Amino acid sequence: MVSANREMAVYCFDTLVSHYNKEQPPPPAFDEGEHPLFVTWKKVVNGGEPRLRGCIGTLEARCIVNGFKDYALTSALRDRRFPPIQAKELPTLQCTVSILTNYETAANYLDWEVGKHGIIIEFTDPNYNTRRNATYLPEVAAHEGWTVIEAIDSLIRKAGYNGPITESLRKQIHLTRYQSTLFTMQYSEYVDHVKETRGLDPTTNGVKP
Repeated sequence: MVSANREMAVYCFDTLVSHYNKEQPPPPAFDEGEHPLFVTWKKVVNGGEPRLRGCIGTLEARCIVNGFKDYALTSALRDRRFPPIQAKELPTLQCTVSILTNYETAANYLDWEVGKHGIIIEFTDPNYNTRRNATYLPEVAAHEGWTVIEAIDSLIRKAGYNGPITESLRKQIHLTRYQSTLFTMQYSEYVDHVKETRGLDPTTNGVKP
């Protein structure tokens, strides 16, 4: 099984830095493969709690090289919840890469563990008779300190449902649980890695951010 690793996070930083420099990123130092994956960017200011700046990925297996290249930029620049990340923010960034594994159909909406499973929910909106879906990665519910039901209710809202959340609605949910491996890298660690392995100091348009 392919696990998330340092080189995948390095490649995401390489891709973002190269975007600002209007050049192609260096080739990745990990092997091809096909897996569902996510890229998460957070911003750390004055040693405080990291704040989400973008998180986008795919629940379907795809080539991990192209996948990380695409989602490094999509999550940084086109997550509709946030303004695009600017080059000057690079020193404050941390990148988490996730490889998703072990998809299982749950028996019901309670059939998963906080801190172990990521979840995908699908249900029909009773107000509009439309299908809705959303996902949380395994670390989200644990980080927020949610119970199983609190996480489910939050995810129902994330899916775009604005009506009352009832037990009847929860019982209609089709839930898929999954697990993940992840690796988190700070920008300072990326800079040190590039200096050590390439003898270079990462710059943006010729100026260190």
